[in-house]
Amino acid sequence: MEKAKITVHPEFSMGRIDPRLYSGYLEPIGNWVYGGVWNPDHESADDMGFRTDMLKAIRELGLPAVRLPGGNFISGWDWRESIGTKEKRKQRLDLAWRQYEPNIFGHDEYMEWSRRAGVDPLYTINLGSSGIESAIQCIEYTNHEGGTHWSDLRKANGYEKPHAVKTWYLGNEMDGPWQIHSYEKDPASYGIKAHEISKALKWVDPSIETVVCGTSSPLNRTYPQWDIQVLEQCYETVDYISLHYYHNAGIGDIAGFLNASSVFEDFINTSIASCDHVQAKMRHPRKMMISFDEYGVAFAPQGNTFHGRAGRIPHDTYLEFSYDHLNRPFRKNEIANTAPRGRGTDEMIRALGLTSVLLTLLRHSDRVKIGCMTGLIGAAIAYDRDHVWKRAAYYPFDHLNRFGQGISILPSVKSPVFDVKGFNLNEFHQMQDYADVPCIEAAATYNEEKDEAAVFIINRSANAIETEVDARGFEKLSLSKHIAMFDKSLDSINTFEKPNAIAPMIIPETKSEAGKILIKLEPYSWNVLCLA
Repeated sequence: MEKAKITVHPEFSMGRIDPRLYSGYLEPIGNWVYGGVWNPDHESADDMGFRTDMLKAIRELGLPAVRLPGGNFISGWDWRESIGTKEKRKQRLDLAWRQYEPNIFGHDEYMEWSRRAGVDPLYTINLGSSGIESAIQCIEYTNHEGGTHWSDLRKANGYEKPHAVKTWYLGNEMDGPWQIHSYEKDPASYGIKAHEISKALKWVDPSIETVVCGTSSPLNRTYPQWDIQVLEQCYETVDYISLHYYHNAGIGDIAGFLNASSVFEDFINTSIASCDHVQAKMRHPRKMMISFDEYGVAFAPQGNTFHGRAGRIPHDTYLEFSYDHLNRPFRKNEIANTAPRGRGTDEMIRALGLTSVLLTLLRHSDRVKIGCMTGLIGAAIAYDRDHVWKRAAYYPFDHLNRFGQGISILPSVKSPVFDVKGFNLNEFHQMQDYADVPCIEAAATYNEEKDEAAVFIINRSANAIETEVDARGFEKLSLSKHIAMFDKSLDSINTFEKPNAIAPMIIPETKSEAGKILIKLEPYSWNVLCLA
């Protein structure tokens, strides 16, 4: 059996973990909102039509925050048309996803749903078709106590107290050529716009923090110069830069799929360097923090790539790459036809891919403060028209949220390695070759308040690996439990009828002696060592 060693020590501190690192993301695409979280005809619907089975699942997960309402959707949405009496709300075309937006689930519904779900809303404003006037009106309506037109209108609409949104996103993916009023060709103008709007928002409510759009994919042809040019215009007034990335590997390419963390690692390191370059250039005392508020990992079929563009997304990609998309008719979201949300195959591998990204964010907790998993509602909490259940990805997310608080500890990992061949699926999903990728991926935390530590481990190998975990630096702590999750067949699926086909278990055989833990890591497995 192959062998590995992990060393964790409290002196290897990376930084304090923001609980919002384990957050989610919600956008009205298809039945995600209309059917997934809202259905007044559902047997569990509350007085506002919210599905309480979904609310219960989110509360049980302890989800700290949700970024809403989108996404590409936001760049064409006027929040003012989504408040007040529902009969008077205006239905509009959603150009991003070619659907009708009825505005039944509107601004106040997002706020109230967040309240009932027990999550902080991370609110995105429209900087595509809207601008500074709408943004000022939105924060006045949302956060101001009263005595003005917009704050009093909120009260008239049934919300006496302010919604008190703390975190405001200044648009969505404004570098993307697919975005309404994209600033791909004019980053400085977007930076100035973000600067002025961030200023104005904070003049209305000085307690808030703002997030400026950074790169929406490291494959964008403007990366990372776009981020630098944006930050040069707004560094003084914003608190975070937003990053997005979706890692897709070819169908059946498990090595490429589970190598997602290498790509995310490179992306984050380059973005940190870009931020620090601007900080040094401006001689600013404050470091820029990162909000990685859209991420995902998926399998995708081989597609076509235009030649001569060096793997970079060009200006005209949206028109060329999405010809079929643009010729589809606009559709309505039929709640009655809500299909199962959440992938049905390779479920254990998919769970490991998403969790690998989370471990990467955790290892960068000194700079990455917010993380929002796309499809958390779907990829981790699955649903269909009638039911809600837990996907395999639910459990690592739950473990990290419960045990992964406090201080991030950077582990030293000595492990067998594997090589990964690059791929070129299409212009949005490509990867270079990677050599000597560790089979073992790990992160660790120390919770000072509880005097507890945790080591999180993924085995990305098809073979079991005998691993020694040296935790002697935590002198007063010893192993309290070893949680593991794996699927030997790799074809099991959690369903509402069989919700525990893939589920974590306690491994009683794992023992520790004198601060050293000897653990057998099953192939393609998720493991948590709790020290208390």
